[in-house]
Amino acid sequence: MTTFADSLKAAVSAPTTFYARYGKRLLDLALAGPLLLLTLPLLAGAAGLAALQNGGHWLFRQVRPGWHGQLFMLYKLQTMTDVRDAAGQLLPDAQRLPPLGRWLRATSLDELPQLWNIVRGDLSLVGPRPLLPEYLTLYSPEQARRHDARPGLTGWAQVNGRNAISWEEKFAFDVWYVDHLSFRLDLLILWRTAGRVLGARGINSPGQSTTTAFRGSPPPPLSS
Repeated sequence: MTTFADSLKAAVSAPTTFYARYGKRLLDLALAGPLLLLTLPLLAGAAGLAALQNGGHWLFRQVRPGWHGQLFMLYKLQTMTDVRDAAGQLLPDAQRLPPLGRWLRATSLDELPQLWNIVRGDLSLVGPRPLLPEYLTLYSPEQARRHDARPGLTGWAQVNGRNAISWEEKFAFDVWYVDHLSFRLDLLILWRTAGRVLGARGINSPGQSTTTAFRGSPPPPLSS
């Protein structure tokens, strides 16, 4: 039986530039490896704070689709608690995200474990953000092209609004990145990411504590 990932992989042509084929991975290893070592004390401190907040639990693990839709395990610091209602159901995100968790997200410290994902090859420094597996069947054929590149710690959508823009805008930025992937563009995105992290801009969707779930894009209007 042909899977979604198989269909994606078959439809993707091989990268044509030296940077896309080799340079991007070399850049990832050259930057992510040293950054992981340099930030270990910071990661340890942030993990300790997350553990205090969450009763000893500090690492969040979740399966995400990566390059060509292949699934991998994503790592982050746990920012939300597991508080439940009387029926045992998890409370809404806004009620499970305490001030410490908000701060970890605002400073992007919760993303530090993903440097290990980059070293492993699951992620790149720059690329479309890896989302939830259940979104795979909701993408339009054009939106699904975001998986034609390895997902990233940051991306073109993140420096152009992050969670403050609509899903459709994010996916359009992702596909644009796939079509224009280059060394110069990656450096530009990394530079802009540093400014956005320092300014803590675009962390949440407007009026939301986190971001709203993707339910699929509405069909285009019929032409008259």
